[in-house]
Amino acid sequence: MEKTIKTSLRLRMSAKDAHYGGELVDGAHMVHLFGDLATELLIMRDGDEGLFAGYEEIKFLAPVYAGDYIEVVGEIIKEGNTSRKMKFEARKVVISRKDISASAADVLDEPIVVCTAIGTCVTPKDSQRK
Repeated sequence: MEKTIKTSLRLRMSAKDAHYGGELVDGAHMVHLFGDLATELLIMRDGDEGLFAGYEEIKFLAPVYAGDYIEVVGEIIKEGNTSRKMKFEARKVVISRKDISASAADVLDEPIVVCTAIGTCVTPKDSQRK
């Protein structure tokens, strides 16, 4: 692989993302975000959305709540002829502080890693444009 291909996104978890009591966001939401990053990485690398073949590892490390801001990063770490191995990390960068007021929040000095994963995607040879 010639150059490192990375991408990221940052977004606020809303009340509609909360799946459990206490406004807890389910871990599957982080996995969904990793899928969005994988699609962008494949477009950057191959000019095609490709397909997600599977995850070999997913770790849920800390809770995420409605109102938290999550930064998700991903990069291609290994390439085959059609396969692209990727690593992902989701970090909490802002926390909601409903204990202070309904709209209070704090920017964290150090992000909290909430989820990591390693997965493989495939872009068929005839779909690769780059």
